[in-house]
Amino acid sequence: MAPEAFTLHIPDAVAQELKSANEEFLVEVIERGLQAVKIDRVLEQYARGGMSFGAAARQVGMSQSALARHAYARGMEPPCSDDTLAEELR
Repeated sequence: MAPEAFTLHIPDAVAQELKSANEEFLVEVIERGLQAVKIDRVLEQYARGGMSFGAAARQVGMSQSALARHAYARGMEPPCSDDTLAEELR
């Protein structure tokens, strides 16, 4: 797939910080930010009972143990299944 260009309007303070950044860095910042937002959203859905923890992990494309680390960092207590425990011990 060919890269796509788009215009993004950002606050002046952010623009100043990114002014000297190269394209590779900016792409990494966007990818990491997008992943963080996806994780936040699925954890919010999980906390409200809107989806299972396994479904949340699948939706963001990570293992349950990896998502559990994000949940713990946010003060959440994710379920501890036999599968998650086995994955953590590997």
